[in-house]
Amino acid sequence: MTYFVDIAYNSITKYGEELCGDKVEIIRQRDKAIVVMADGLGSGVNANILSTFTSKTAITMLKEGASIYETIDTIINALPVCKARKLAYSTFTIVEIFDDGKAYVAEYENPPIYLFRDGKIIPLEKEEIVINGTTVKKSYIQLEIDDLLVIISDGVVHAGVGGALNLGWQWKNVGEYLNRNSQNERSARKISRNLVDICQYLYMDKPGDDTTVVSIKIRKPEIVDLFTGPPKDLSKDSEAIIKFMKGSGKKVVCGGTAAKIVARELNKRVIPNMEFIDPEIPPIAEIEGIDLVTEGVITLNKAIEKIKKYIDSPNRDNLAQSLNKEDGASKLAKILIEECTHLNLWFGKAVNPAHQNPDFPIDLSVKLKIVHELIRTMEKLGTKVSLRYV
Repeated sequence: MTYFVDIAYNSITKYGEELCGDKVEIIRQRDKAIVVMADGLGSGVNANILSTFTSKTAITMLKEGASIYETIDTIINALPVCKARKLAYSTFTIVEIFDDGKAYVAEYENPPIYLFRDGKIIPLEKEEIVINGTTVKKSYIQLEIDDLLVIISDGVVHAGVGGALNLGWQWKNVGEYLNRNSQNERSARKISRNLVDICQYLYMDKPGDDTTVVSIKIRKPEIVDLFTGPPKDLSKDSEAIIKFMKGSGKKVVCGGTAAKIVARELNKRVIPNMEFIDPEIPPIAEIEGIDLVTEGVITLNKAIEKIKKYIDSPNRDNLAQSLNKEDGASKLAKILIEECTHLNLWFGKAVNPAHQNPDFPIDLSVKLKIVHELIRTMEKLGTKVSLRYV
């Protein structure tokens, strides 16, 4: 079975610094994903340079086919140990996960990685290898659906030192919190965001160290088929809707004309839903067999805005409430953020005269620009997106 590897991270920068000393690099290839989290010595510009060099070197070498051993050897050769502090100039954790769930983990001086499964913290069997005089811990794991891996920088376990918690937040206590929280959350992004929010609170909004959390959730593929815009060739309506309905994923229709076509081809009715009225967003409708029916251009634009805010907003913004509203944009954004690993966009190429001069080329139409913006936004979430013209 092919799994979906959901990866997300959040960071906060040490109080008074402009640059974060932690750096995360993520790359997805055809059959695997690679994650590198590096923590530069100290903080600020110097730490940022060290962690950026480490993470960029690692991700580039692994991308080009170098082995983990070669990659670590190169990094360690380039980053000698600080003689004064007896510490590495940059610590790092590398995780390589294949689509079949096989994973390889290499850890160098970072807090130990967590593995959560069935409501428990699973201890990893680690082998110590010496590379160029430096000890690195490596692990092989066969991951399963709903497993969660979490990488943290030492800013997490230092949270609260001398303040809310005298000795900071110990590794075991962090694990207990993550274990409870992860059982209630579907996406990796919410898990990492929630933990960073707690750290921000323990630091009393003045972080004493750069703090980073990387969450890697193994999920079953969750497919959403989104149909918007009527097909360019009217004679293709029936064929397009048959293909659209064929898959087993959630079905979303955006646009009044698209909704009428779907209803007609399914021999169903479009029933307007006027229970919730928002002055900025057109009301939703219902079609039997379709999970969500909304207006087109305005609703898609608003949904994209909500998803972007979710991605880019500062920590501790309570975005969950905005996604739980009853308007079409909130409902659409919630589905795409929380219930979608694979998005299939079915885009009708007929131009709506209300939005665009029909004599203009299709690639200049408003709706196509919106669709491409949706694709870019969803790819930032790590969602796999395909676009099909009809």
